[in-house]
Amino acid sequence: MIKEVIFDIDNTLYNYETGHREGTARLCRYAQEAFGAEPEEFMERLKRSNQELTERLGRNNAAIHSRSLRLQNLLEVWGKPLFPHVQRMYDLYWNTLLEKSGPEPGAAACMEKLQELGISIGIGTDMTAAMQYKKLERFGFAPFITHMVTSQEAGVEKPHPDFMALCVRKAGVKAEECAFVGDHFYKDACGSRDFGMHGIWYNPEGKEPPEGAERPTQRFGEIRCFDELVPYIQSIH
Repeated sequence: MIKEVIFDIDNTLYNYETGHREGTARLCRYAQEAFGAEPEEFMERLKRSNQELTERLGRNNAAIHSRSLRLQNLLEVWGKPLFPHVQRMYDLYWNTLLEKSGPEPGAAACMEKLQELGISIGIGTDMTAAMQYKKLERFGFAPFITHMVTSQEAGVEKPHPDFMALCVRKAGVKAEECAFVGDHFYKDACGSRDFGMHGIWYNPEGKEPPEGAERPTQRFGEIRCFDELVPYIQSIH
C-alpha cells in the first residue's frame, strides 16, 4: 500500500523546456541591448561557459543548476562587468520562465485526490531550493507539499542512493510504501525503483525507453497523464 507519493518538479509538474526557451531568448535580447552581442554570439558564449563550469564542478553537484553561477562565469570569461548584470539577467530569466510556464494538466487535481485518500506528498528534485519553492507556489502545488528534498540539500544528484534515502526518511514510511513520479527514465523511475520504491515514469509524449533499457515491470509504472496516477497508485498492493 502506497502511503507517500514523491514528485519531481521540472518537466513533471510543469514544462521546463517551454519556460527555459523563453527565458533564454530574453537573455539574448538583454545581451544585445547591454553588450551589443548578436544572439548567435551570446548563445555560443553561454554554451562554452556552461561546459567549462560543468567540467569544473562535475555533474553530481547541485551548484551546476545555479543560474547565478552560470551567469557569473559567463560574464567573467567574456570580460563583462558582473554588476549589475548578473542579478538583472538572473531575474529576467527566472521571471520569464515563471511567466511563460504553467502546471501540467491535471497535476494539482491529482495531488488533491491523493491528499483526500490520506496519501502524503513530497518533492524530490535536482535543483537549488529557493527557486523550486517559487515554482511550487507559482503553479499552485504548495498547499499539498509536506516535505521536500533538493539535490542542494542532499549533497548529491538523483539517482544517487543518498538522495533517495533522504526522500524515504522524510516520508517516514518504508521505501516500498513510497511511489516516485518523474519524467527522467533513469534518474526518477529507475533510481527510485532501484532503492525499493515504486518508480513511475511520467511520459506524456509516449517516448520509447532508451535503447537497451527494460520496459516498466514490477514496481515500475508508466503514466501518460496525471489522470492515470491515482488509479495506478490504488492498484499497488
